[in-house]
Amino acid sequence: MNDDFVFVDELVPGIRWDAKYATWDNFTGKPVDGYVANRIVGTRALCTALGRAQERAVSLGFDLLLWDGYRPQRAVDCFLRWAAQPEDGRTKSRHYPNIDRPAMFEKGYVAARSGHSRGSTVDLTLYHLATGELVPMGGDHDLMDPVSHHGARGITPVEAENRRHLRAIMEDCGFRRYDNEWWHYTLTDEPYPDTYFDFPIA
Repeated sequence: MNDDFVFVDELVPGIRWDAKYATWDNFTGKPVDGYVANRIVGTRALCTALGRAQERAVSLGFDLLLWDGYRPQRAVDCFLRWAAQPEDGRTKSRHYPNIDRPAMFEKGYVAARSGHSRGSTVDLTLYHLATGELVPMGGDHDLMDPVSHHGARGITPVEAENRRHLRAIMEDCGFRRYDNEWWHYTLTDEPYPDTYFDFPIA
């Protein structure tokens, strides 16, 4: 692993995570190439900013749950191969109910060169400190549909407010949003803006 990359939980004490691509619970329906361990990796700069975001979230009665951080290029290549395979229907209704697999790339939900591979992008949500329950956001991680967009119609006022909470927390702590995915944020001053890494998470 690059010396400037670390396991996020080692620099952000108490952070929760569920590395979806290391499990069977993702849009491909199986663990993805490069995710050998169920851990979240990122740059030290990402971790510093996430620490600030965690403090801000806690002050509002929330905390952070991470789904993905650094993503090896080999994982992105795995997504490309998967998208070219015949549809089997196993994950379609949950993750891409209204589009075909190749349209994930055309519509910007999955990229052939992902910002995640630069090490300073994170997928995350909020949970309630009091109960540990995830806050309702009007759609789960990797729901590739317009309802996942910032400002989407068709979600409840509570879900819209929860998205605004997450957005405010992250933007106040140095991140920029991705308009198509409410869970996806990139460090504005990322240290490797032009480098796509490929070491495994192990």
